[in-house]
Amino acid sequence: MTSWQALADEAARWRDAGRTADLWWRDDDAADVDPALDRLLAIQRDTAAPLALAVVPARATAALAQRLAGEPGIDVLQHGYAHLNHAAPPDKKIELGLQRPAMIVLGELGTGWMALERLFAAQALPVMVPPWNRIADILVPTLPEIGYRGLSTFGPRKRAQPVRGFLQVNTHIDLIDWKAGGGFVGEDAALAILVEALGRSRRGDGEPIGLLSHHLAMDGRAWDFLRSVLEATKTTQGLCVRAARELFAS
Repeated sequence: MTSWQALADEAARWRDAGRTADLWWRDDDAADVDPALDRLLAIQRDTAAPLALAVVPARATAALAQRLAGEPGIDVLQHGYAHLNHAAPPDKKIELGLQRPAMIVLGELGTGWMALERLFAAQALPVMVPPWNRIADILVPTLPEIGYRGLSTFGPRKRAQPVRGFLQVNTHIDLIDWKAGGGFVGEDAALAILVEALGRSRRGDGEPIGLLSHHLAMDGRAWDFLRSVLEATKTTQGLCVRAARELFAS
């Protein structure tokens, strides 16, 4: 059985159950216009797949806002504040951790959200995407208190609402193998992770399954796979790529 056939078979299981699997697409680390962003937006336009673009507020430019303003199907999420690591080696990189007073961290996030609102207006969603997909557990309950309505990290979520009325919608398939030097994780590996995640969702609470790309770091094979998998979702009944604003409004 090919990896693509395994995906088709899993989609068939959803159809046989009278259900449709929710997928979504998040791309991280946006800040400015560049050829990689143009390539990303071309795929989004060609496939008509809704894109959630995680933008770093402290680095976001007016040029990026102008570039996205004429592009339908794109939501802007908040990618931390400055994407700076505050952990000391050998600890894992984290911006939204306990290395600094919580009030400073939250104050930065509030400043970042105001910047996104000013630049991107209605395209911006009050959804936090922590850099490196890490946030101190103690900070999560404070996010809805300062105006956020959602959180997105990586991997299976523990619960749909870590705080009542506050949604967590994660990504599950990273196209880049960071531990092996940053190349494409591979078609078979990516599809296997996708099929496994879809099966887990079908047997569980129907968690939306997220595809994670990094337009500034992808090689040619990763770009080719991204286009292929998004094209496949258009022709495979039982799969549907949904917009972030739909998922976080659920």
